[in-house]
Amino acid sequence: MLQLRKIPLLLSALLVSYAAQAGKLAIVIDDVGYRPAEENKVLQMPQAISVAVLPNAPHAREMATKAHQGGHEVLIHLPMAPLSKQPLEKDTLTPEMSSEEVSRIMRNAVNNVPYAVGLNNHMGSRMTSSLPGMQKVMQALNHYNLYFLDSMTIANSQAIPAAQGTQVKVLKRRVFLDDSQDINAIRQQFSRAVKLAQRDGYAIAIGHPHPTTVRVLQQMLPTLPADITLVRPSQLLNESLRSGSQTPVTPAKPVPPRFQPAGLCKPKQPLAPVPATRALTVIGESVNNSPLFKTLKNLF
Repeated sequence: MLQLRKIPLLLSALLVSYAAQAGKLAIVIDDVGYRPAEENKVLQMPQAISVAVLPNAPHAREMATKAHQGGHEVLIHLPMAPLSKQPLEKDTLTPEMSSEEVSRIMRNAVNNVPYAVGLNNHMGSRMTSSLPGMQKVMQALNHYNLYFLDSMTIANSQAIPAAQGTQVKVLKRRVFLDDSQDINAIRQQFSRAVKLAQRDGYAIAIGHPHPTTVRVLQQMLPTLPADITLVRPSQLLNESLRSGSQTPVTPAKPVPPRFQPAGLCKPKQPLAPVPATRALTVIGESVNNSPLFKTLKNLF
């Protein structure tokens, strides 16, 4: 018969086993610094939600400081040249720039976005697909204790090979939440990010401070499955995908020019409450199906 004094140890082991199998989901909101009204709503969300701030945006320093004070991770959202023709941010990196010019832009960006611990690219399909260009970026970034989150705006990004020989760690975006601003499409992308995290161990999703995106996050974050943990991107730097997992990348759609303000969206009806028993049921099923629990049942 199972000794009662062993039960706490076994429960602890089960919880550790469960935590090890839980999926980790990181969500980054890009383009911060232009729309403080919507961005402040993002800062009311769980602290694990991170923000990427455009260094030359009018509210860049203000929003980076508020995000840091609220416990959110801050990234620099550095403009990089796209393949498409469209208006560009000031100090957009191009492959033709000299190492000195890239270093100057990087230095200004770090000064304009306080408390940043990482950097990701704004647009950048032309820049990130250039190995010489990205080598200049990584060499400049190597002077700062920042990781690089590749927004994967093009499939053949050279970020990882360009980082070789530097201390810069590279992460990859898995899902864009709001290529379409249709609310149902954003919900589907959010669910896709959750499924990838469950399957592969972790996933990084990128969205923007559009009213529809903010609304979906407000609705769906409280209903995350019990086997999903919200994390900051920096918590994934040493993670590896589960055995046999693939790393598909959603093709990026053309980025709309500049930043277009949008009206506020309000829910047409109150959200349905989520019963607490749902989370307990998911946890119970996960524990019951864990290898450790099955082994214990066979022993006792």
